[in-house]
Amino acid sequence: MSMDFGKVAVLYGGMSAEREVSLVSGAAVHEALCAAGVDAHLVDTLDRQALFSLRERGFARAFVILHGRGGEDGQTQAILDALAIPYTGAGVAACAIAMDKVLTKRLWAADGLPVQPDMVIDGSTSFDALVTRLGASSFAVKPALEGSSVGISRVSGQEDLAAAYAKAGGASEKVMAEPWVAGRELTCAIIGDEALPVVEIRPANSHQFYDYDAKYRDDNTRYLCPAPLDAALSGEIQALTRRAFASIGAKGWARVDFILNEANRPWLLEINMAPGMTSHSLVPLAGKAAGLDFQAVVLKILAQTL
Repeated sequence: MSMDFGKVAVLYGGMSAEREVSLVSGAAVHEALCAAGVDAHLVDTLDRQALFSLRERGFARAFVILHGRGGEDGQTQAILDALAIPYTGAGVAACAIAMDKVLTKRLWAADGLPVQPDMVIDGSTSFDALVTRLGASSFAVKPALEGSSVGISRVSGQEDLAAAYAKAGGASEKVMAEPWVAGRELTCAIIGDEALPVVEIRPANSHQFYDYDAKYRDDNTRYLCPAPLDAALSGEIQALTRRAFASIGAKGWARVDFILNEANRPWLLEINMAPGMTSHSLVPLAGKAAGLDFQAVVLKILAQTL
């Protein structure tokens, strides 16, 4: 199969807040492709000329492993469309939708998928307004247009809100609030139309939730795959993953994150259109549980471009 791909650009790095993670993901993907005999080359999209010259440099397709804005939000996909270069993952519209958590949840709600209510806030929003509007006593405040849990805070009173708003980017960002749901953190990856085994994430006690440090720096975070769920609930989460993926017009691959509340009800949180592929990442872990090693997962994703 590797001979069918031609010259492959592994697009990584970029300029988002998740650049550091993308550099690690891209290096791992590149190594796996090369080991499989694919003519793969790393291209850091921080160099815009390198991106715009892909076609003239003979690249036949691209593996997009950019995280965050500029690479996961449809911008890079639009350039690749203009260059007529096939690429991994979803197209411009689905990526743009997925990058905006508020818009994504609106579409999921319209399709009858389980989402918590949310509210776009600004510097004048009061804690009492959140309680009235969202019907909860504590909230997650976060940037609507970032991934990797960048800028998230738990807010339980007025004194927390201003600091959380500033941490999420303040007036320079679209900031959202949603009820804080206590429960088990789950994720499910999808490649093509196949939902992989569900993963449960258990951060160390030093973390209030699965934040950036727990994801990428703390070796004490535990990952259980397949997640210890009964077969019916696991199947329900995989089915919700496929529906959430289709609802925004996605294709290729993605990872959908959930919170499972104390009543064992799953709530959709967000969808990641170019998930991490580091040693701490969840798609390779789920692939392994499905009988696919890292190289096989990478080739399966790239094969979606054929």
